[in-house]
Amino acid sequence: MANNKQNNSEIKHDPYAAFRYKEFRYFVLARLLLTIGIQMQGVIIGWQIYDITHDLYSLGLVGLAEAIPFIAVVLYGGHLADIISRKKQIINSVSLFLTASIFLLLMSSNINILNIGTSTWPMYVVIALTGIARGFAAPAYNSFYPQLVKKEDYQNSSAWNSTSWQAGAVSGPAMGGLIYGFFGVTIAYSVVATFILISIFCIILIKEKPTYPKKAGETLTESLKGGFRFVWKSQILLAALSLDLFAVFFGGATAMLPAFAKDILFIGPEGLGYLRAAPALGAVIMALVLATRRPMKHAGRSLLLAIAGFGLCMICFALSKSFILSFALLAISGALDNISVLIRSTILQLTTPDEMRGRVSSISSIFIGSSNEIGAFESGFAAKLMGLIPSVIFGGCMTLVVVVISGKYAPKLLKLNLRKSVGSF
Repeated sequence: MANNKQNNSEIKHDPYAAFRYKEFRYFVLARLLLTIGIQMQGVIIGWQIYDITHDLYSLGLVGLAEAIPFIAVVLYGGHLADIISRKKQIINSVSLFLTASIFLLLMSSNINILNIGTSTWPMYVVIALTGIARGFAAPAYNSFYPQLVKKEDYQNSSAWNSTSWQAGAVSGPAMGGLIYGFFGVTIAYSVVATFILISIFCIILIKEKPTYPKKAGETLTESLKGGFRFVWKSQILLAALSLDLFAVFFGGATAMLPAFAKDILFIGPEGLGYLRAAPALGAVIMALVLATRRPMKHAGRSLLLAIAGFGLCMICFALSKSFILSFALLAISGALDNISVLIRSTILQLTTPDEMRGRVSSISSIFIGSSNEIGAFESGFAAKLMGLIPSVIFGGCMTLVVVVISGKYAPKLLKLNLRKSVGSF
């Protein structure tokens, strides 16, 4: 009888459950278009800066220029997402992304309206502007989409939300490199602005959702402390966030891809676009697989193994001299990283009360989102000290060390089973 019940449960699993909600479809399209635009912009500006400076450290500064303002505002962005309209916060922050892309278009066009010549500092200023935009957008996006589906479809919506982001991260870099390489920087930034603008219209089509006014007399500091207390008490969530923080900080090689494309693989901006797209391509394939499956029974073990595999891929990538091998390794690393993304986001959605989603999401963004940019700075700094290839090998080795430590000191994470009820967390 128990086996029959289990079989029936598996039969009833709907891999496309989240797409039964019209507003979630609008949300996914908006997320996809915005991601394409931002990823295109990242490839274009990375190639521009490295082409002007020929300096690895300058590539690292791209991440730092975005991370500092992001960290400065994201907690406040999470606080706002819990007390005001999340839809309006998304629209306002994406409009700021649009403003940044227009500035880059003006600075880089053949007309050169702002007359910056070969100076790169105005580009870093605009990158900082995108950091502010992301600081308000991230908690609003991540706390808004659970309101578009029923609770039983949280994991499915998390999987498809991740898939939309990864699909944009696949197509965005490839489009950015190809359009920049074949049509020039003006057309490339124009396409970026167009995608971002359409994304705003998609969000406008979604109805307003309930807001949760702050408690009477509660200060901003008390509100933020409430979010931190919640994360601190959730040992599994804290362990998963910490693991990703250090793995991404040390293990990522994305910031150094312009240098690999130009000096190691000799493939130009078009090839750089493909390299930037490779991790997301692997992530999309993995996300599609995970979206059609039931929640992971051995999620904790899978998380640790996936991050260890990610570190190994980075070590092998650093040693590769073949474009095809490098592309394949980056794709595998993206597939493994997506396992971590799905597990972490599912834990986050299942355990967080709706009225705290903004604050908890902002804390998660500090752990994960900023680690990408600060990790980019670490990559640039390490490459300056050790050299390009040794620095990436070092990062991969440190990722393996983090996995070993997490497995030893976070036994609850190791035993994580996503098929259990929410209360078991």
